[in-house]
Amino acid sequence: MKKYFAIATLLGVLISSCVSQQKYTELESLQQNTKSLLDSATIKLNTCNEEKEASEARLASLQDRVNFLQANNQDLINNIGNLTTLSQKGAENLEKSLESMKEKDIKIQSMQDAVTRKDSVTLALVTSLKGVLGNMSDDDIEINVEKGVVYVSISDKLLFRSGSYTVTQRAKAVLGKVAKVVNDKPELEFMVEGHTDNVPIKIDGIEDNWDLSVKRAVSVVRILQNDFNVSPERMTASGKSFYMPLTDNDTAAGRAKNRRTRIVVLPKLDQFYDLIQQGMEQASK
Repeated sequence: MKKYFAIATLLGVLISSCVSQQKYTELESLQQNTKSLLDSATIKLNTCNEEKEASEARLASLQDRVNFLQANNQDLINNIGNLTTLSQKGAENLEKSLESMKEKDIKIQSMQDAVTRKDSVTLALVTSLKGVLGNMSDDDIEINVEKGVVYVSISDKLLFRSGSYTVTQRAKAVLGKVAKVVNDKPELEFMVEGHTDNVPIKIDGIEDNWDLSVKRAVSVVRILQNDFNVSPERMTASGKSFYMPLTDNDTAAGRAKNRRTRIVVLPKLDQFYDLIQQGMEQASK
C-alpha cells in the first residue's frame, strides 16, 4: 500500500510538474507577445508623435503664409485705391496736357500763318522793287532777302561823287522808283544805312568816315521825304562807317564794293504779333 501511495504521490508530483511547465511556457509566450505588442505600440506612438510635430510645424507655416497673404491682400487693396486715385489724376493731367498741346498747336499754326503772310508781303515787295529797278546794272543795285528782311544796296558811284554826301541827279531818279514802291506799302518801315571804305577822309566839313556815312544816309532820307513824300516817321538814318564791309579793303575793287548805301526794310514786329493774335482769335472760334 505504501508502495502504491508512493507511486501515486510520485505520479502526482510528476503530473503537477508537467502542468506548471506548460503554464510557464504559455505565460512566457504570452509575455513575448505582449512585449512585441508593446514595442509595436511604442513605435507607432513615437511615429504619431513625430507626425504630430510635423503637422503642427506645417500648420504654423501655413498660418504664417495666411497672415502674410492677408497683409499683402490689404496692401493690394490699398494700392488699388491709390492707383485709382493716381489714374484719375493721371487722366486729368493727360487731359490738361492735351489741351495745352492743342493750344500750342494753335499758336504754332497761327505763327506759321503769320510768317507765311509776312513772307508773302516780302515776296511782293521784292517783286515790285525788281520790277522798277530791273533795268539797272547789278553792280549799281543789288536786291536780296536775308532772314525775311529785304535789303536794297545802291553803289556809292551811283549816289554820290567821291568824298561827297550830295545826291546826284541820276541817283534821284533811282530813289524816286524806290519811293514809289515804299509809298504803295505804307505799313512798311525802313532804315537807310551809309557805308564807307577804310580810307581816312580829309575834306572840309567832314570829320571822318563815321561822319560821312551818317551824312550820306541823312541825304538819302531827306530826298525821299522832300522830293518823293515818303513819311519821315517810317524812316531811320544810320551811319556804319567802314565797320560792316562786304569784302576786304585791300584793293580798289574791294573798297568800291564796300562804299554803298543800303535800304533795309524793317519788319514791324507789332504788326507781326497782330497777325499772330488774329490767327489765334480765329482758331479759337
